[in-house]
Amino acid sequence: MGKYSKLKERILSGTADSNIEFRELCRLLFRLGFEERVKGDHHIFVKDNIAEIINLQPNGSKAKPYQVKQVRSILIKYILGDVDVD
Repeated sequence: MGKYSKLKERILSGTADSNIEFRELCRLLFRLGFEERVKGDHHIFVKDNIAEIINLQPNGSKAKPYQVKQVRSILIKYILGDVDVD
């Protein structure tokens, strides 16, 4: 199991929402096929066939816990948790 598969599992488990690195979360979304746009400290992720827009801002070097929860709900809703990211 690679680095990003482990990160995806941590996100899906919901046990470490306040301990996810912001850069790693952004890289995971990019590996899942999302396109990134940056405006200031806002990193906006979009993907075809996904209605939601993911808007992330760093909290120091970590991702904000509520935004990790939003990413988890999108991974589950669109069954992106089964995609190989490594």
